[in-house]
Amino acid sequence: MGDADGPTFAAPGPYSPDADALETGRLLFAKEAQFMLGCTSVRQLPQPIAPEVAFAGRSNVGKSSLINALTGRKTLARTSNTPGRTREINFFDLDGRLRLVDMPGYGYAKAPKTAVEGWTELIRDYLRGRLELRLVCLLIDARHGVKASDEGLMELMDQAGVAYQIVLTKCDKPKNAELEAIDRKVSEAIAKRPAAAPRPMRTSAEKGWGVADLRARLGALALPA
Repeated sequence: MGDADGPTFAAPGPYSPDADALETGRLLFAKEAQFMLGCTSVRQLPQPIAPEVAFAGRSNVGKSSLINALTGRKTLARTSNTPGRTREINFFDLDGRLRLVDMPGYGYAKAPKTAVEGWTELIRDYLRGRLELRLVCLLIDARHGVKASDEGLMELMDQAGVAYQIVLTKCDKPKNAELEAIDRKVSEAIAKRPAAAPRPMRTSAEKGWGVADLRARLGALALPA
């Protein structure tokens, strides 16, 4: 399913949001989302009292833009054209029922090598040991598909038993045939991965495509109203 102003996207495998799920997601993300804190070490992580959904992906894949689109805020999560801008694990509270976690990008980043290594290890520590982590949205640029660094993170989550959903970003950029080819390749890449949802979701933060579906997907993980 897709938003009214965008193309109809394939649902992510067995998950296909009905009208009730879409409304639940809409109501949740209509609530005010607030920045909680940014963490540079696992010792700084907040008390795990609400389900958490983390957004991971290569530098400049569009994590912050997607979080802003989901919450209807333009500047909740900082965006930048400079890869490596997000250098902390940033927590956002959504009505006390769900926490959105914006993680540092991996792969190419305009930052010192030691800094990149530091936040890469922080990502790994968080993913391996966070009890309230319900889902990781692993963002993949629809123009480029799965890279080796993405596969490394998927391997880590498979081993740790952390459920993850592949989310294709910037789906308004490639042509339809190119997007379909990338979707097929990504689906094949995750077909045998035990912790991955079987189909990717397609989104465009700029156009709003697929945002309602993703809200429904995440709304199902939140605490009851």
